[in-house]
Amino acid sequence: MAIPDYQTLMKPVLRSSSKGERHISDVVSELETAFDLTGEERAELLPSGKQSKFTNRVHWARSYLKQAGLVKNTRRGYFEISDAGRAVLHEDPEPLNAAYLMRFEPFQEFQSRSTAEKPTDSRVGASDGRTPDEILNAAYEEINAALAEDLLARLRESDPAFFEDIIVRLLLEMGYGYDATAGRVIGQAGDDGVDGVINLDQLGVDQVYVQAKRYAAQNTIGSGAMRDFCGALGMKDVTKGIFVTTSGFSEDARRTAEKLGARIVLVDGLQLSKLMIAHEVGCRVKRSYQIAELDESFFE
Repeated sequence: MAIPDYQTLMKPVLRSSSKGERHISDVVSELETAFDLTGEERAELLPSGKQSKFTNRVHWARSYLKQAGLVKNTRRGYFEISDAGRAVLHEDPEPLNAAYLMRFEPFQEFQSRSTAEKPTDSRVGASDGRTPDEILNAAYEEINAALAEDLLARLRESDPAFFEDIIVRLLLEMGYGYDATAGRVIGQAGDDGVDGVINLDQLGVDQVYVQAKRYAAQNTIGSGAMRDFCGALGMKDVTKGIFVTTSGFSEDARRTAEKLGARIVLVDGLQLSKLMIAHEVGCRVKRSYQIAELDESFFE
């Protein structure tokens, strides 16, 4: 089954708290079993990679129940049901969700503080069952996906020499080379099939050569291009190469790159755009948000 959303988890979390003081991690384990989650579902992480999706949803269910006064924290990581919570369990509403919690004044005040005069149907998590963390992550991914498409479109329209320079600059930003001057574009007549070189040491004893292909999305790189690049590396007497394209690589090209004696890393358009965003090449951070969480140890 699919991982239940945090609103579906509200009633099970409330029921768990009626058994006495509970530790949140114990409730997570108990509900993983109750919902018969697979190992894959239990291990599925948020995009941040710091917490499982199911654990995050249990935490938000507990948090919303607390905001409504149905459960209360007892000590670090522990909580229990309140009298108001017992009354709700006795009533056994269906469904027990964010809309139901709006009948409790503490939750109304919480929503007023957190939504700052937004309409009721636009409240975070109120309509689609996602937690605020998931909505924030989804928005972040959507923004970056649009930016990645814009970056690739600009790269495909750019001058070939400018594109080659961008690739060398990106690799330097990623930490290749002994300093910021360690890379250069060499794509010109007589370049023996390579477009750039990165010196990994000051004397240039250890080098990485770069091939940069500015192709349309549908023009994938084939195995022939891999053999040509490997041959070019052999002529330069080096064994390390990075092949970058704004399109993609065929399966034959990937298999060929793996079989060749040289160590060739393939970077397709999607990965290229992600690396440019991560290292702020061709883009810049417009704004950033700091998200704080309660420091339980502070209050002990």
